[in-house]
Amino acid sequence: MPGVGDPSSREILMQAILLHALAVGVPNPAPQAPPGLAGDANTILGWGKWGVLICGVAGLLISGGKMAIGHRNRSTLAADGATGIPWVIGGLSLVAASAAIVAVFL
Repeated sequence: MPGVGDPSSREILMQAILLHALAVGVPNPAPQAPPGLAGDANTILGWGKWGVLICGVAGLLISGGKMAIGHRNRSTLAADGATGIPWVIGGLSLVAASAAIVAVFL
């Protein structure tokens, strides 16, 4: 009768596969766009960046407007505008660094 700590045949097989993969190395081909789609993908990414840029400008304008309106007797509105600015800048920074962030994982 097998003991409680004895590995099953499935566990042994999985360990063997893992050790083989580590020894041989997992293939890591470079990313490559399907034929004819590289230009279209770049266009869509460009549109996305443009849209985020417009949203970022609008976010900063709205935050500034809240601060301007809220400076007189509406301190909560001014505080909401001030707290929105770091979020907008953080979002724009993330979009600006997105290609570099993804490149780290490829």
